[in-house]
Amino acid sequence: MEKVYLDNAATTQVRENVIVKMQDALANFYGNPSSTHSFGRSAKTGVESARKTIAKYMNAHPAEIIFTSGGTEADNMILRCAVRDLKVETIITSKIEHHAVLHTVEDLASEKGTKVLYVNLDEFGNPDLENLETLLQQDDSKKLVSLMHVNNEIGNKIDIAKVCELCHVNGALFHSDTVQSIGHYSWDVKEVPVDFLTAAAHKFHGPKGVGFAYIKKNSGLKPFISGGSQERGHRAGTESFHNIVGLEMAFVEAYDNLEAETAYVTELKSYFIDRIKEEIPEAKFNGHSGDLDKSTFTLVNVCLPIDPQKALMLLFHLDMKGIACSKGSACQSGSDLGSHVLTEILSAEELKKPSVRFSFSKYNTKEELDYTVQALKEFVEK
Repeated sequence: MEKVYLDNAATTQVRENVIVKMQDALANFYGNPSSTHSFGRSAKTGVESARKTIAKYMNAHPAEIIFTSGGTEADNMILRCAVRDLKVETIITSKIEHHAVLHTVEDLASEKGTKVLYVNLDEFGNPDLENLETLLQQDDSKKLVSLMHVNNEIGNKIDIAKVCELCHVNGALFHSDTVQSIGHYSWDVKEVPVDFLTAAAHKFHGPKGVGFAYIKKNSGLKPFISGGSQERGHRAGTESFHNIVGLEMAFVEAYDNLEAETAYVTELKSYFIDRIKEEIPEAKFNGHSGDLDKSTFTLVNVCLPIDPQKALMLLFHLDMKGIACSKGSACQSGSDLGSHVLTEILSAEELKKPSVRFSFSKYNTKEELDYTVQALKEFVEK
């Protein structure tokens, strides 16, 4: 049986050099970075080197990079602290954000009385920027906008520079969940002066359990986790040294190879789209995922022409074929709420059909994609 991994938007294979770097860190740099002896100083030097490296690639100040356990913690840190410390009264977001954002703003509404407004979306899932401007000018409350750069389910890219400009012209803060784009797109926080960004290493061939928040210098945010002075006071707790140096290595390799790997993965996506159109012409690409100009090069989300009664067996069929991907369908059973993203943009009839997200990386091949399309075609025809 073939083994084909096409779920890279969920997590990625760790690069070999990252594994080697982390093994060395675990074996030889076991001192606590907060200790003052040589063992601790060596680990501390490694943490600060990683911080400086990431900051350099993003044109940020090292003090603006705060290591976290991943994107979810970073999103929580920024949103919760913005309400608590910056007196944000209104959060503007969309209904197709990652749950790390959606559930957090819902909690803030319940716990703190924060007003939550949702920007209108078009049929493809793009935020209506005229509506965003209207919401920003609705009243004089302190506002924060939270919109992800690349949607994790349908791959749409927002015009992040335009959104950032709209926010700042109207006196609002701007946070973007960039978990699906950092490591895949270049960033310059001076050119696009966002206030807050988030990242997770395992989305760009690094280890799980580590990420970072970009928090603009002098933001006014106070500690998210108390108990120590680590991470410039933002996040108490002993730094996960081996994960941090693994993140650094994955980050550097992602950006040093960005042009070549982007071209390669883009070609894979284009090939997959063409093969789907040839073999399953009734298939539909959700959002802008079938448009190379308007979506990320890393994923597609496909609605397949399958009887709803057979839809439950689709992922089982693919798994039996050794193909890993993610379901992106709406409610198919009483215990499965389905995709909140697709529920917002698809018609009731389209929601009855199964949708699947396939996401690609440098480790995939066209032969794997041929095998996958054939497996899909077999199931559709059967």
